[in-house]
Parts: sequence; C-alpha cells; structure tokens
Amino acid sequence: MKVKLGDIFEIGSGGTPSKSHPEYYGGDIPWVKTGDLKSEYLYEVEDFITEEGLKNSSAKLYEPDTVLIAMYGATIGATSILKMDACINQACAAFKKNDKVIPEYLYYFLKSQKVKFVKDGVGGAQPNISAGYLKKVEMELPSLDEQRAIVEVLDKTTNIMVMRNQEIASLDNLIKARFVEMFGDMYLNSKGWPEAKLESMADVVSGITKGRKTKAEDLTEVPYMAVSNVKDGYIDWTTVKTIEATQQEIEQYRLLADDVLMTEGGDPDKVGRGAIIKEPLENCIHQNHIFRVRLDESMILPEFFAEYLQHQRSKRYFLGCAKQTTGIASINMTQLRALPVLMPPLSKQEEFVLFKAQVDKSKVAVQKALDETQLLFDSLMQEYFG
Repeated sequence: MKVKLGDIFEIGSGGTPSKSHPEYYGGDIPWVKTGDLKSEYLYEVEDFITEEGLKNSSAKLYEPDTVLIAMYGATIGATSILKMDACINQACAAFKKNDKVIPEYLYYFLKSQKVKFVKDGVGGAQPNISAGYLKKVEMELPSLDEQRAIVEVLDKTTNIMVMRNQEIASLDNLIKARFVEMFGDMYLNSKGWPEAKLESMADVVSGITKGRKTKAEDLTEVPYMAVSNVKDGYIDWTTVKTIEATQQEIEQYRLLADDVLMTEGGDPDKVGRGAIIKEPLENCIHQNHIFRVRLDESMILPEFFAEYLQHQRSKRYFLGCAKQTTGIASINMTQLRALPVLMPPLSKQEEFVLFKAQVDKSKVAVQKALDETQLLFDSLMQEYFG
C-alpha cells in the first residue's frame, strides 16, 4: 500500500537564530545545519545556540529519532536520523516520529529518492525542495515487522560497506606511516634530504582552454581531465568530459602514463592537490586549470612525488603562496615550478614504491569487494523502494 508522506507524518522545518543577536550562539543546544547530514545517525554537531536563542528566534527543538532531510542547494536529499534533542535550521525538513513507520525505514526510503529530489529541485543556482513537496511524495508502507526486516538487511549491507571503507582508510594510513618512517617529517626535513625546485626535475605545463577560438576545421573530439577529476591522491573517473581539439593541441597536451596532474585552484586546504594518472584514455588531454607534471624519473619517482604532495611541506608551501579570494585559493605556473621538493636517494624511493605497490594490491581486492557490496545495496534499495 502506498501512502503520501504528508498523510502519516508531521513534517516541519527549522529556523535560524537571529544574526542580530550573536549572544544566541555558542550555548549548549545542538543546532543542526544541512552540512551536518552526512551519516545515518546524528549524535553530535559543531554549532550550538543558547536557551535564549531558542526562545526568541525561529529555531525549533526536535526530539531523538526525528528523521531529517536537506531541502536546499548541493545537499538536497542528504538524510540523517537525529539521536539527540536538537534545533535544526530552515533548510532541513523534519519528520516527527510516529507509530506507523520506524525511523530507519523512512531514512532508507528518503535515501533511495535522492536522485529524484535533486532532479525535482526548483530555483536557480541553489535549487530546493519544500516541505509541501515532501508531503506529496508517495512511499510503500509495509507492516512494522516487514519494515524491521528490510532495515535489518540494509543495515547489514551498509555495515559491510563501512568496514570495507575502513579497511581502505587503514591501508592508506599504512602507506602514509611507511612514508614518514622511511623519509622522516617532510615539513621539518628531519632526515636532512637535499632539496631542489620542481622545475629542475620535471616538465610542468598548463592545459587547453575551454571556449578558445580556433580557425582549424579539422577538429577531433577527445576526453580531457578537469579539476573535478583530480582528487588528493587519486583520479576520479566518474565523469570524463570531452572537448574538440586540433591535432597540434592533442600532441601538445596528450597525457602519458605516470604523469602527475595537479590543480590550479580550489578550497584553500586542497590547492595544489595532485594524483598520478596511470592509464590515461586514448588521446586524453587536460584543461588549463590543471597542471601536468612530467617527472625526470632518474631523479624522482611519480609515486614518491604524489605522496609528497599530501604532506605538510608541500601543502604549507601552496597555502603560503596561493592567491586567495572569497574562499578560493589558486597557484600559478611560476609558483608550482618553484615548489621545493625533498630528494631522497632513488634507491629509497624505489623501496617505498615497491611497498606501496604491495599495499595497493590489497586495496584493489578490498575495493572490488566494496564495489560488489555497493551493487548489492543498490539492487536491494531498488527492490524495496523502486
């Protein structure tokens, strides 16, 4: 039997303490924002308001087991279950607990509808859904026993995925620990390695500019790496866009195996992030907001350099020289070429690369198991919620 959410739930939204009263903030009442809705259970948050702020503003207090969903901007569809008394802001919708639906069942249902909610969002740059919209959403309503059985299966699958992700994180930490053990504290250069500028050991170039004008008629559509593809330590292949380029441009910007791609800008803590591209697509090039670093492997190995980028010596360098405007930081070619790089003996670098390769084999096996579990979870969500 399908029911509209508004027929079985009291659905409200929160409010925000008055900004004209800064004394309302920093109390002992948790205040939940859309950015806090990142996990199934919400036990703690970073922001708090005072008793006075609760009484004299639009903020509302909700009890544990209230299911929350984000209604605004990039977080639309993010869902959590409140496990404490807390206030929520106006961009969150709150489903008050009742005796017809267990909170975890509603949580999984809302989670299954995230793509639909994003698609149905209205507005400009920051689309939104409303409490009124949510009240009209239809949900299958099985018995409480059936709900519990469904939740039990989904919980088990979710827990397996959590464990797999923890295994991957542990293996990543193992690589970082081995790096520090072998090469010391990068920021302090505790082992006294020689240092040189990146330009002395690598060819560093920018990429192709989107929207540029070209008179050439013979254009070829090729894949290209954008900022969204370059993460801190890995290449994200989720979405690879294409661009039309001349043969000369393809030759100029074509990526090769073991090139290190680095971002020009982004969040201050992520500026200068980089990753090795191991198996570039055929004729794959890169956009102008990406720097391609092609290393002289007789001096420095890509795996060593990519790991070096994740440590404090390089991160602090980029933060120190980056241009920052409205929360976005950026570096230029000159600054990247001047990056100071520590240079342990090649034999030590090779020892680290071999160790990392062995750990990466374990990561591949765990990732395969995680992907299989994710497929199972997705199929179960489709089976239960359509």
